[in-house]
Amino acid sequence: MSRLAGKVAVVTGASKGIGAGIAKALAAEGASVVVNYASSKAAADAVVAGIIAANGKAVAVRGDVSKAADAQGIVDAAIETYGRLDILVNNSGIYEFAPIEEITEEHFHKQFNTNVLGLLLTTQAAVKHLGEGASIINVSSVASSITPPETAVYSGTKGAVDAITGVLSRELGPKKIRVNAINPGFVVTEGTHEAGIVGSDFEAMALSQTPLGRAGQPDDIASVAVFLASDDARWLTGEHLIASGGMR
Repeated sequence: MSRLAGKVAVVTGASKGIGAGIAKALAAEGASVVVNYASSKAAADAVVAGIIAANGKAVAVRGDVSKAADAQGIVDAAIETYGRLDILVNNSGIYEFAPIEEITEEHFHKQFNTNVLGLLLTTQAAVKHLGEGASIINVSSVASSITPPETAVYSGTKGAVDAITGVLSRELGPKKIRVNAINPGFVVTEGTHEAGIVGSDFEAMALSQTPLGRAGQPDDIASVAVFLASDDARWLTGEHLIASGGMR
């Protein structure tokens, strides 16, 4: 398997969950991967160790994508380590749910700074190094279309990600850089466990609306990311691939 042989990828928020799954899948297809993390160094090192054990190439790089200097540093690390950049996966994201009565400025800015500003800053840093055939993949969410209760801020961030994906596909198209989004449905990750979502009424509701009848796994999303990063998706840009088991 070497659809991405010779390519270099940056995956933000790759120490666990969907990001870790994507980093491992890209490496398995031959890409050299920068595994970005904000706080979980041990988890990021474990992802890197797993990739190396499978004869892949990866390094862990700390950086908070919501800070311009850190976003630049993540991209700089890719160039310094591997000499180029071909794939950017904007996966870093956080979620906190609250009814409208409980939304605060902190609640708003925390999510928008990471989920939206972080995407913009990292893309801004990366785009000067991306050439013809490069792929930017933004991890959005089916929440932007199904808009569950108590997710006004989170769903708002993902609606912004969807819109930005469209804008950048047009803006970067003349440079032959593709920009697409993956919109996952409910996925079992460390984050959904820690938030108490797994086993909750919310999970039951999500599964009841998922025709394939199960929760998603990081690998389900990672395979879509590999497709979008590869030449198999060379004619796709500005698309939002809903990877949700049929949840709409």
